[in-house]
Amino acid sequence: MTETTSGSATRKGRGQPQRKGLRIRRIFTSPGTHPYDEVEWERRDVVMTNWRDGSVNFEQRGVEFPAAWSMNATQIVASKYFRGALGTPEREWSLKQLVDRVAGMYTATGRENGYFAGDEDAEIFDHELKYALVHQLFSFNSPVWFNVGTASKQQVSACFILSVDDTMESILDWYKEEGIIFKGGSGAGVNLSRLRSSKELLSSGGTASGPVSFMRGADASAGTIKSGGATRRAAKMVVLDVDHPDIEEFIETKAREEHKIRALRDAGFDVDLGGSDIVSVQYQNANNSVRVSDTFMRAVETGSEFGLTSRTTGEVIATVDAKKLFHSMARAAWECADPGLQYDDTINDWHTTPESGRITASNPCSEYVHLDNSSCNLASINLLKFLRDDDTFDIENFVRLTELIITAMDISITFADFPTEKIGETSRAFRQLGIGYANLGALLMATGHAYDSDGGRALAAAITSLMTGTAYKRSAELAGVVGAYDGYAKNADAHKRVMRKHAAANDDLRTVGAMDREIATAATRAWEDCLKTGERNGWRNAQASLLAPTGTIGFMMDCDTTGIEPDFSLVKYKKLVGGGSMQIVNQAIPRALKNLGYQQEQIEAIVEYISENGHVVDAPGLRQEHYEVFDCAMGKRYIKPMGHVEMMAAVQPFLSGAISKTVNVPEEATVEDFEHIYFQGWKLGLKALAVYRDNCKVGQPLSTAKSEEKAEPEPAVVEVNRPVRRRLPKKRPSQTVSFTVGGAEGYITAGSYPDDGLGEVFMKLGKQGSTLAGVMDAFSIAISIALQYGVPLETYVEKFTNMRFDPAGMTDDPDIRMAQSVVDYIFRRLALDYLPYEERAALGVLSAEERAAQLAGEDPAQVAAQVESYAQSAPVSAEDAESERPSRETRTAHTTTELLELKQGFTADAPLCVTCGTKMRPSGSCYVCEGCGSTSGCS
Repeated sequence: MTETTSGSATRKGRGQPQRKGLRIRRIFTSPGTHPYDEVEWERRDVVMTNWRDGSVNFEQRGVEFPAAWSMNATQIVASKYFRGALGTPEREWSLKQLVDRVAGMYTATGRENGYFAGDEDAEIFDHELKYALVHQLFSFNSPVWFNVGTASKQQVSACFILSVDDTMESILDWYKEEGIIFKGGSGAGVNLSRLRSSKELLSSGGTASGPVSFMRGADASAGTIKSGGATRRAAKMVVLDVDHPDIEEFIETKAREEHKIRALRDAGFDVDLGGSDIVSVQYQNANNSVRVSDTFMRAVETGSEFGLTSRTTGEVIATVDAKKLFHSMARAAWECADPGLQYDDTINDWHTTPESGRITASNPCSEYVHLDNSSCNLASINLLKFLRDDDTFDIENFVRLTELIITAMDISITFADFPTEKIGETSRAFRQLGIGYANLGALLMATGHAYDSDGGRALAAAITSLMTGTAYKRSAELAGVVGAYDGYAKNADAHKRVMRKHAAANDDLRTVGAMDREIATAATRAWEDCLKTGERNGWRNAQASLLAPTGTIGFMMDCDTTGIEPDFSLVKYKKLVGGGSMQIVNQAIPRALKNLGYQQEQIEAIVEYISENGHVVDAPGLRQEHYEVFDCAMGKRYIKPMGHVEMMAAVQPFLSGAISKTVNVPEEATVEDFEHIYFQGWKLGLKALAVYRDNCKVGQPLSTAKSEEKAEPEPAVVEVNRPVRRRLPKKRPSQTVSFTVGGAEGYITAGSYPDDGLGEVFMKLGKQGSTLAGVMDAFSIAISIALQYGVPLETYVEKFTNMRFDPAGMTDDPDIRMAQSVVDYIFRRLALDYLPYEERAALGVLSAEERAAQLAGEDPAQVAAQVESYAQSAPVSAEDAESERPSRETRTAHTTTELLELKQGFTADAPLCVTCGTKMRPSGSCYVCEGCGSTSGCS
């Protein structure tokens, strides 16, 4: 997006010295044209409901968004990021207002603090930033959208690390600081290893409580603030060093509580997430991680003893079997998903500012690792936006956008407010940034790369290296304009050493294909420029990049995949503008099939198969060697656990921070599998790793079909003049009719009440593309519900027969030889099958036999009576009675997770959203709601 120089050059034609600052040229915008003027805008109504009880969670009508934005993105931005009281003139109603509010603050601050060479450069920066945001090229993290440009504090960071010392005053300060951060909707992490263990004495002679004891108070505080001040759980990370004397108690903490949850559940107590009895269970508001050292991991490798050290004297006060302790970590994680591991020596080996303190902890999602009492603001790039139509990666614009984002993020630290003075001082002194990306999984699939493949890993590594190399290059350029970060002089040698490590890792990057080779070449240039400029200027930022979950902002950018994650499923649940929803096959799939060499007819057949089944196994014409390209995080073909670990290892050397990601393993995974994954994480150079086994936790609600059906109450009271829905029984007679109209194939499945009368109809069109199939699904649902509310079939026949549109023409039905459209044919067929002769005759719908009788001068009514008599006496098979079930179940899906469950017949191990009641989906190391954008702890 930008091209920069700095110095005192003279701008051409002005004849006067230019002040020191960034020179910026336009990439996407044009002089004299505002970026908004090149966008098609439209007004939309946003009404969000809780589908379980029908209550309205949010309503704002007439909001203005680009026509290209999905309804899902519109709803999430309008409900979460628009400021001002609803129903007042102060309430924001247009994306333009939101972007102006945020971008305006960045531009004004940059201008005031000497970031730009001149006013023209500031204007170009402003236009380029606004263009990138409204075109969903990237997004800042949520606190920016919440706070920047408002009357509230200008908090821009989502990630915080605190510290606690071995004094009661420090412990109470920790409680308070955490509470302030939780109140603002953010999360924090802390390492408790400075606290003396329960095996050590206090100065008064008594025995210390130990860190696990103090964790109870912090957990209760987090739970209280969660329920009182926010709709989502507080996000916490608690870390303990592996050599702490209380490490065994820490490891077992949450596993013991999980046993308690199971006992309470079996006794009939309500221990679902948000249940009335879950509050009696402790330690549920934090993620726990053990900070393991290389010394410990080598002791595990050799089966040696390992010493636990006193916090007060530093002496070894106990020894343990390292392999046994490691096994206990794996077993606890197998039981309840905690603890995760953080690899201490690896983290600190890549630390740019070791002279200012060690890195001891992380934020709740483990991607931000830096100094205590610090923060990091995040932004993520939408990678799929840089895949050109010819399937090449737009390196130049990716580089320019990265430069623009780093410039904006650094500006934000200048005006930002922080929850505590200590955090503010550290953040301003070291200016930590966290640029990352989303849609990697979609990019890999679209280009025909399997996520778990050498080619997929090489492409991901090259992109990550280019992003971080460019980010640090821009940071060095900023240092030449507005100065290096305050702590740079003290840490210059260490910072340069880490930059050389990144560059060396880039040199070792093994490319596989033309795309990643070209990107890696650009990354090499970026690192060369970074080292050269940094040697001269230093760097403006102690940290530049990491990979965050990108939950809510991923939906804002209409991303198919979040962070570093692979695709969640091949079929998505999509909300429509104007209301309603439909299922769609991921748009990356046809593109991937084309790149793999399939012809259009084959692509259509495979896409149709995926739409029906949700997976590619046995898809017509798809070669088995290509199945892996379409492997997803969940479903019939899921990526093996080490595939996730190896992808993390491929990109980790090119990140300042770490990666928010949980490695999911199947329920049948063993404790030994956990040991292998954790050990390989250390061997492969990861900084942090968490593993989750399906169905290992019971303290969260799971939406199974049975529970949903049970939860739907029948209306006890019916209002006067209000129609009553007459639901079909579980088993009902049905029939399926196949047809062709103008060469288009399709099916009609119609279900009836046992005492006769059409109650539902489902229409499917073959090989017409996922959009048309989705529209027909939505149309079917609307017709079926209306029939159950008593709308006569003859009303629909009257309205829809003779409707004209393509496909039209000849059919294969002897009763209806010509049809004006598919809808014309469908309702003629339904009329022939379900309406009595008198009503059909009045509508002009007759069968072939009736028309023949009419031409022969006979009474068509007698022919109709004979046909109806035969139809009533024909038996209905159990198979026919159940044939409509899959289509009916599809109507109960409200998110992609639920759709995937119905398509592939399994229950996803994910919590329900506390805001709208739909099932959430994994996002990094937490969960995000596709319906309203709420998260389980990540911003």
